Amino acid sequence: MDLTFKDLNLKDDLVLGLDALGFEQPTPIQNKSIPYLLDHTEDLIALAQTGTGKTAAFSLPILNKIDIEDRSVQAIILSPTRELCLQICRDIESFSRHMKGVKAVAVYGGAHIRDQIRALEKGVQIVVGTPGRTLDLIERRKLKLGDVQYLVLDEADEMLSMGFQESLDAILETTPEEKQTVLFSATMPKEIRRIAKKYMNEPHEISVISENKSASNVSHEYYMTLEKHRYKVLKRLADYNPEIYSIVFCRTRRETQQVADRLMQDGYSADCTHGDLSQAQRDHVMSKFRNKKIQMLVATDVAARGIDVNDLTHVINYNLPDSLETYVHRSGRTGRANKLGVCITIINPKEGGRIRQLERKIEKKFEQKLIPEGKEICRKRLFNLINEVEKVEVNDSQIEEFIEEINQKLSWLSREDLIKRFVSFEFNKFLEYYSNAGDLNATPNKRGGRDRDRDRGGKRDKGRRKSRNEAGFTRYFINIGKDQKLNPSELISLLNQTIKGEKFDIGAIDLQSNFSFFELEEGIESSVIKKFKGAKFRGRKVNVEIANPKPSGRSGKRKFKKKKKK
Repeated sequence: MDLTFKDLNLKDDLVLGLDALGFEQPTPIQNKSIPYLLDHTEDLIALAQTGTGKTAAFSLPILNKIDIEDRSVQAIILSPTRELCLQICRDIESFSRHMKGVKAVAVYGGAHIRDQIRALEKGVQIVVGTPGRTLDLIERRKLKLGDVQYLVLDEADEMLSMGFQESLDAILETTPEEKQTVLFSATMPKEIRRIAKKYMNEPHEISVISENKSASNVSHEYYMTLEKHRYKVLKRLADYNPEIYSIVFCRTRRETQQVADRLMQDGYSADCTHGDLSQAQRDHVMSKFRNKKIQMLVATDVAARGIDVNDLTHVINYNLPDSLETYVHRSGRTGRANKLGVCITIINPKEGGRIRQLERKIEKKFEQKLIPEGKEICRKRLFNLINEVEKVEVNDSQIEEFIEEINQKLSWLSREDLIKRFVSFEFNKFLEYYSNAGDLNATPNKRGGRDRDRDRGGKRDKGRRKSRNEAGFTRYFINIGKDQKLNPSELISLLNQTIKGEKFDIGAIDLQSNFSFFELEEGIESSVIKKFKGAKFRGRKVNVEIANPKPSGRSGKRKFKKKKKK
């Protein structure tokens, strides 16, 4: 027999709140986590994909166990982004709507710290925060964690990948030894194991997924084209799926904005969210997306962390992500709540090998699909329109008085002519756009060969092959590394302090003993080199130069060569 939330021994006020939200049965991760956290005080590690109900899995037991009369901070929940932080706080408020006296506050960067300090001073039992702002409030002595009984690290793998390791270490050291620590993650890299070993006491582990595996109800597809055709392919996919409700993932903020602007200019129901937008702008966009006033949300991975939508039809990777974990996170945004989902990736002919790697690691087969041709798209859109017409509700009382006059006006047209005119009125622009559309499919290039393109007339594309760096990031060499106590968080801080006045995205970071490599969004190379002249790190003079692209060989070490100065 399927369990209900009432069967999990939650308080009546909590069950009442869940009923009001339409929650009937716990998800697998909730079914495993909630009973354990209610009945045990030992630490817990829980592996579960994004979108499986993790927030309820850890927040319902906390709400069930906290002392409502005590206004000190009893639970601290850390999450990687302000969007996710706000979403968790909103969920807690929704779950506890029938529990008088529960106070939760979200603390995160990008908002006035004074407002958050005032909220803390009024007394709260639950704080949900991003690592940076949480540590800031602790150092200001405005957030006191001496009475904390429950510590939750949500999406811990993502927090580490974003460079928050030192902040997490500092926060965890301020919490009492006697507390229950709960760690939720979609993957279990070695850094998570390190934190678990250092700050958790023989944690119990539960999992509802195999690590690095994708959800079973998500299918994986890819379309191969040339770099210059990525946007055209995206448009065709949107046109071929008229009911699409999707997130389109891009690598950089700049690319995110550019793709969204082009979609909107071309008449698509689209918008974007990324780090250059204000919090008010991002909230406005997310409100439109959740209410389905836009069909396609273009986003960076970081900005998408707080998106919690259950009925996405598609996730589209405009570019392949850098890591397997990121792909798993992205694909987990569709196929939720027992619905089927599709994860689409647009690749160039050089990236077929990376698709094979993903297949091996997530243990799922990717299906290569042919990019729809104009005729296919027009047929699909046309019959979608016909289906919509069939389903339209007719208001006889309002239309009846006009029917006779309409019949007289159109009496000279046959039924066939009337249908043709109706379709043409709705469809002419579409038919014109795709009347001479070429084939955008590309074939995999062999080692050393050129990318082939079956574009109009079957001509071969003679443009030079783009490297990974030329597709969005430039790789740099810096003469400091682990021996100088450099870590990802310190490097990110050094970049932000040194390259002032520039907006940039940070790509891969590769730390070595006495030197390191890092990637920055392309287009600011001269500014980076200029601003690093005279820069220092821990008293040591810093030297930064543009590096060659990362070697892509199958095995073996390769010597690093800096680019020769012209």
